[in-house]
Amino acid sequence: MNAVELAAVLDRGENISVEFKRCGAQPEADVFETVCSFNNRFGGSIFLGVLDDGTVEGANEGQAVSIERNLVNVVGNPKLFNVAPAIETERIEYDGKLVIRVWVPAGPAVVSFKHVIYDRVADVDRRITSETQIAQMHIRKQNHFSEQRVYRYLKPSDFRLDLLPRVRKMAALKTPGHPWTEMDDMELLRSADLYGVNYDTGEEGFNLAAVMLLGKDEVISRIAPAYRTDAIVRRENLDRYDDRLIVTTNLIEAQSQVSEFAKRYLPDRFMLEGDQTVSPRDIIIRELVSNLMIHREFVSPYPAKFLILNDGIHTENASKAIFQGQLAITSFKPVSKNPFIAKFFRNIGLADELGSGMRNLYKYSKPYSGKDPVLDDGDVFEAFVPVRWVEGTSAKDDAPTHDGDEHETVHDHNEQVSTSDETVNETVSETVNGIPEREQRLLELIRRNPSLTYRQAATALDVSYTTVWRTLHMMREDGLIAREGSDKRGKWRVLSVSPSSHQ
Repeated sequence: MNAVELAAVLDRGENISVEFKRCGAQPEADVFETVCSFNNRFGGSIFLGVLDDGTVEGANEGQAVSIERNLVNVVGNPKLFNVAPAIETERIEYDGKLVIRVWVPAGPAVVSFKHVIYDRVADVDRRITSETQIAQMHIRKQNHFSEQRVYRYLKPSDFRLDLLPRVRKMAALKTPGHPWTEMDDMELLRSADLYGVNYDTGEEGFNLAAVMLLGKDEVISRIAPAYRTDAIVRRENLDRYDDRLIVTTNLIEAQSQVSEFAKRYLPDRFMLEGDQTVSPRDIIIRELVSNLMIHREFVSPYPAKFLILNDGIHTENASKAIFQGQLAITSFKPVSKNPFIAKFFRNIGLADELGSGMRNLYKYSKPYSGKDPVLDDGDVFEAFVPVRWVEGTSAKDDAPTHDGDEHETVHDHNEQVSTSDETVNETVSETVNGIPEREQRLLELIRRNPSLTYRQAATALDVSYTTVWRTLHMMREDGLIAREGSDKRGKWRVLSVSPSSHQ
């Protein structure tokens, strides 16, 4: 890296893969916390001799060799690091000052420093103590698809083979003359890569993809005990929920059940596409629900969620991410999380080619709500699609009437939704002058501190970084605030607090 490239890094500021550190005679302990977090996430660069705001203070040139030697000695000390992370160093001359770049690649194992595990979240090194978070880190380190895990003792009687006539019919509707229509059950399962050989171990049998797609409920519960999809409507009863559906069955039936539940509570609007009338609502539901079924990590203890709140639709599912942060339609490079399951869904017409889901969400969210969706990838993939509700209607008013509804919903008044889950329990606040309480609080924070960071706002409101980012993004779109300058060094400016600007 040269001085010009370093200048561009300094201008962008710290992020998930860039950290600035002071450096005296020796690196401080927090340098090694960042080494640990970069190794455990996606890798990154630490720039020694740079202040948090990007100002180059410089490292001591006479101590450069000693600093580099100290870095190597500490990361190789088994009393400090349980596994030695790889690092490389280089010296950069910048305005007559020395900057030492420490490059840390992502490692194959979860690493701890002084018996503490650190992970990188945005521009922060976070201590990890939760068993669920540690499990997610180990999943991220896997170099294989968990859906391909073979269970050699599974038998055809463990599967819902009665679903295969429906599968054949759906495949034929998607592709006339589809070869599955002429295959017997085992030929179809082999063709779909649901039965085969694991060439790493030599084991032959049904795999996890087969279990999730076609397994009997009791088989699924034993092999993937944490698997469930939790659909919740919370628009009136903000402390609990208006309605709830818990789905623990196979993915084919789960896709149908969650989709029908969502259609009951989301307003429908139609648009012309050429000379055809289409429903943006139905397309958005299809893409969000299919993503919950296809692109999730089934061995994770984190359940999937489909939430209908007053601001729109939120979904969450465990992911094995290779990218952390918001996804942009212009630069998004899709990667299949479960290629066998994704291929099966494409064959039966419940999904299209890889990447089409994100394009459809961006295409149809605008005519449906007037705004773009927000998609964030990480150990948990989060999607948000705004909803423009009918003026003056409640959740019950928006839901169409269904006689003889065949899908069971859960109304257990003794059941508690986990209070550790911020998004599920997120309260949609009362409005003041037409502006929700959370946005009023953000406006007040900005008035006090125009240099307010996302992290500071998240701490003050006791919500996640992603929630603050999404709220501020929507406030900018609504004309309440503006950003002057870069995300790193810029400032906020309050533009308007009139209710008309928020409608």
